[in-house]
Amino acid sequence: MTSAHNLGDSLRVGGLQLPGCALLAPMAGSTDPAMRRIAERHGASATVSEMVTAAGLARDDRETRLRLSGESLGPRAIQIAACSETDIAHAARRAAGAGADWIDINMGCPCKRVTGGLAGAALMRDLDHASRLVAAVVGAVAVPVSVKMRLGWDEASRNAPELARRVEAEGAALVAVHGRTRQQFYDGSADWAAIAAVRAAVRIPVVANGDCDGPEAARAMLRLSSADAVMVGRAAIGQPWLVGDIAHYLATGRRRAPPDLRARAEIAIEHMESLCLAMGAVAGLRHARKHLAAYVDRAGLGRSEEGARLRRTLLACEEPLAAKRLVAALFVREPCEAAA
Repeated sequence: MTSAHNLGDSLRVGGLQLPGCALLAPMAGSTDPAMRRIAERHGASATVSEMVTAAGLARDDRETRLRLSGESLGPRAIQIAACSETDIAHAARRAAGAGADWIDINMGCPCKRVTGGLAGAALMRDLDHASRLVAAVVGAVAVPVSVKMRLGWDEASRNAPELARRVEAEGAALVAVHGRTRQQFYDGSADWAAIAAVRAAVRIPVVANGDCDGPEAARAMLRLSSADAVMVGRAAIGQPWLVGDIAHYLATGRRRAPPDLRARAEIAIEHMESLCLAMGAVAGLRHARKHLAAYVDRAGLGRSEEGARLRRTLLACEEPLAAKRLVAALFVREPCEAAA
């Protein structure tokens, strides 16, 4: 069944009505609570947590607790991954108990650490097992359940439409499809047109994912995929407001101005300080480095000799206050003793 998308349409996930149709994708190591909160404040229709694994829940480590935590300005979506029905039902109950408004099942992660444990994209090689996992989650929680997948394991098995039909039959409320196979990892370009076969196969909403890096790309993605919404991943690192920019464009047809350099500095500092508060100063700052590098690079501030020097100093910094001063020096060129 096909579904034409109209600009401004919002998205329904089970009983949840989202305010728009641009979502922040789950990305391990990136979509921490601070990034999600910033994206939501700037208009993202929804955000999805980093993947919570059954193994992480068994360890009850700090990283897993962080992924389960975090206040949200909208519906909280927590992504889970496991390879057994018992483990995935337990993970779903833990996520719901932590306040998840909906549960997303990871059937798309291509990394060997996940697929080697027969989770993530490996589940696309056994659709019967994948279907049983969805049924286990739907039976374990009262909140909506979604599934994030790829086009298939490889070019010879592009079975996303069949998997989508099966998970819909088991009670899934939404599917998100990254327009690559697992074997592609992130090589080449996402095949947005191939997602249209998934849209035609199911009645539940379909979200298109992969290589959406701006408003015009989002509009083209919706046109080629016939999807109901877009999901933004890597392009949002260093500019989490981008998801809201895309939601605004799809709703109004108009682009909005990105934050100026001073506002970007404030966002970068907020992100860093939130991580330090949640993880401790040393671990938080180290976790923040990839975000800080991306904020600097997105703004083009490391191209000059001085900018490159400040960027190197920032990424080697071990003290949050000094890092804050370096961010100010990079973005707003304020005096910075720490950069001297």
